[in-house]
Amino acid sequence: MEIIMNKKEQKRFDIFYSNYLNELTLQGKSERTIDVYSRYIRQIAVFFDRCPDDLTKNELKIYFAHLVETRSWSAVKSARNAIQFAYKHILNQPWEWVDIVKPPKTQAIPDVLSIQETQNIINKTRKLSYQTFYLTTYSLGLRLSEALHLTIADIDSHLMRVHIRMGKGKKDRFVPLPLLTLKALRKFWATHRHEKFIFPGSEQQIARHGKAVFMDKGTLQKTIKVIAKECGISKNVHIHTLRHSYATHLLENGVNLRSIQVVLGHSSPETTAIYTRMTQEASQNSASLINNMVDQLDIQWADK
Repeated sequence: MEIIMNKKEQKRFDIFYSNYLNELTLQGKSERTIDVYSRYIRQIAVFFDRCPDDLTKNELKIYFAHLVETRSWSAVKSARNAIQFAYKHILNQPWEWVDIVKPPKTQAIPDVLSIQETQNIINKTRKLSYQTFYLTTYSLGLRLSEALHLTIADIDSHLMRVHIRMGKGKKDRFVPLPLLTLKALRKFWATHRHEKFIFPGSEQQIARHGKAVFMDKGTLQKTIKVIAKECGISKNVHIHTLRHSYATHLLENGVNLRSIQVVLGHSSPETTAIYTRMTQEASQNSASLINNMVDQLDIQWADK
């Protein structure tokens, strides 16, 4: 993205932007957050053709009115957070975002698969690597990136748990490891025997990137949508649907919300509470309940 400014303004922006990036790092923001926030700072600089360190409230309203018309509310919230960070940490000024832009609160309930539908998707998948990935993501309640980054060292077959490292918010956690999942991981690892990764990328990916990489997440996302359609499932299915389904099935099998919050790695119990609107009431938690739940899956494994 090219920013067109006069030399004086460009110099101001370069200093401001450098300080902004440094502060994002010092505040411990993730690489993804740094990428998103810095992109919106560059965009607002392009919009006004000047350094965005002295914008008036009216100018901010004009900018956000443009965003509301051209972008999603998710993008509007990201831009708001990026600018608010600048005001707080770079400009040391208060910024009352409510007076400028207030995205509507949404309470959308995501689609959830039944255990039978989950089983059908895994069985309909004709590639062992994808089958194992979908089962692992579901049975451990993982986010896409968490499943991709699993290593051999993360799998504890003695304590029957998996160490999830640097999850959302850079937080570690342990999740119960069902026996079916352990057997599946061993079966799949025996096909590639990578010294570190559970889900390594293909030789073509490694050659293209010049280093060891993980399975392609875009292909994983596209494949599960195709498989769901082949199974006659009309729901909006993606990888994260497996995580939502896992949480819902835990509730249905008697696991309490606090335990689910810990397993999923949610910072707030309010995030976990959404699953109470998807299922029947639940009572108590134990690792055996999770194992019994996953053991209901009758997987027909692909040859390779």
